[in-house]
Parts: sequence; structure tokens; C-alpha cells
Amino acid sequence: MAYNFKETMNRPERLAPGHRMCAGCGGTIAVRNVLRALHEGDRAVIGNATGCLEVSTFTYPYVAYEDSYIHNAFENAGATMAGVEGAYNALKRAGKLPADQNTKFITFGGDGGTYDIGFQSLSGAMERNHDMVYVCYDNGAYMNTGIQRSSATPMFADTTTTPAGTQSNGKPQNRKDLATIIAAHDVPYVAQTTFQPNFKDLHTKAEKAIYTPGAAFLNIMAPCPRGWRYETQDIMEICRLGVETCYWPLFEVVEGKWILNYQPKNKLPIEDWLVKQGRFKHLFKKGNEYLIEAFQKEVDRRWEDLLKRCN
Repeated sequence: MAYNFKETMNRPERLAPGHRMCAGCGGTIAVRNVLRALHEGDRAVIGNATGCLEVSTFTYPYVAYEDSYIHNAFENAGATMAGVEGAYNALKRAGKLPADQNTKFITFGGDGGTYDIGFQSLSGAMERNHDMVYVCYDNGAYMNTGIQRSSATPMFADTTTTPAGTQSNGKPQNRKDLATIIAAHDVPYVAQTTFQPNFKDLHTKAEKAIYTPGAAFLNIMAPCPRGWRYETQDIMEICRLGVETCYWPLFEVVEGKWILNYQPKNKLPIEDWLVKQGRFKHLFKKGNEYLIEAFQKEVDRRWEDLLKRCN
């Protein structure tokens, strides 16, 4: 079916406005737009690893979701939703659920609960090919507990556990490439996306992930105003620059085939993305030019590797 922006945006909200997420938070934008991909009439079970999203959308007995909801610990969101999907199929086989009832299983987790603490559970669910979608809203650190670094944190970012100062230039390691790791599990669908002007990329990938039989994974760059230190109204520009600098390429892996969804006509230098974020302000001090050069070199290396995969 051809993508229709107006139709997609007019679908009922599955995440109610009664939550406590921050203004300018990428996590909320990610959730609302992923859930817009659900077809009207279809049910969903929403899973949620502990994190910013969970503590802000769920305070027992109140929840901001219009669908069934399960809060999981950091480490077991993937396993829990895999179990729910298995139980649902068993109930259908036993005739305890209508045969024509269409229920989708979607789990959300931040990078802490996805890249790190929850990775073992996620990897198992993906390898077993449960018919579910795992969505990582990647804000690049453990934001809920005080902006500690995660394996998704970019190189040289200033966090509370990798503070930039006279003895440190921020996090010394590169970020983990989780989308590529999940693609290596040979699952039917993997995609990387973020917030672009008309949201078509996110909406279409979310629909593919939800309605592709078997396991699917979405990695969404979802900026955090507190951790990244930007003005709330700049979130869309930061996402645009993440794509135009090739820091956050838009791609998908469909049944093992790598597809590049967007290639900038004029690839922008990485400092255009870095300068918008307070967590990188130390990189622009005199004498630190070599740090930006190192960051650019890593972005270029990964971009060239992606082009080879997609070609």
C-alpha cells in the first residue's frame, strides 16, 4: 500500500498525552510514530524495559498506553515479549482466543536496556525469530539514572561517568553498531531511522517491522535534551544533521539484503552535528581539532562499510 502521510497522522493515538516525558524528548516522538503504523482494528501488546520511557508513561495503576502494557526489568524485555507471543499462539491453538484476532507484539527499550543490560534477552528473542518487534529509542546514554555512558554513547561525549576535563576528552570508545549486530542474527527485518521532516522513513519502516512475519528490530536515534544539551526546538535539526553527516545513516536489511534508503548529495562535516550539542562543546576548544578529525575518520569508515554492504 502506498504511503499516505495524512492517513497515517490521522490514526488514533496509541500513546495518550498523560505522561511525564520531557519537552523535546525523542523517546516520546519515537513511540508515537511507531505505534501510528498499527492498522486500525489491530490490537497490540506493548512491552517496555525499565528506563525514561517506563517511569514516565507508567505509574501503577496508571498507564499512558491505549493497548495492553507490560513493564519489564532492564534485562528481560526481549524475553518477556517473546513469552507473551508464545502464550498468545498457544491460546489461539487451544481455541481460547478468536482465530481471526490480530495482535502485534512491540517492545520499547532505551539503549541501556537494549545495547547493554538487555542484550542477552534481545539476542535470544531475535535468534528464535519470535513474531515481535523490538524498538530501541537510542538516546546514547543511561539518561534516566543520571546520564551515564552506555555502549551506544558516541566517542568523546561528555557524560557523568566519562566527564570531559583536563584528564579526559569524554568517552574514549566508539559506539556499538547494534543494528549491524542484530542483522547478523539473520532476522527478517532490521532498520535504522530517526526523525525526518515528513516522518515517512520512520512510518514506513515501523509498518514493515510490525507486519513482517517473524522477528524485527528498529533502531531509532532519539535525542535527549538533558543528556545531549540542546534547545528543545532543535531536535529535528539535530536529527537532520545526523543523517546529512552520515553519523546516523538511514538503511534497512530485508531478508539479509542491505538497502541504503538515503544518500546525502553533499555529505556534511561531522562538526555540523557535534556543535549543536553541549556534550561535545569541549571538542571545539583550541587544540582539540584532532578529536574532531578522529570522529570524522570513524564516521567515514562506517559510512564506507555501509556503502559496500548495500552495493
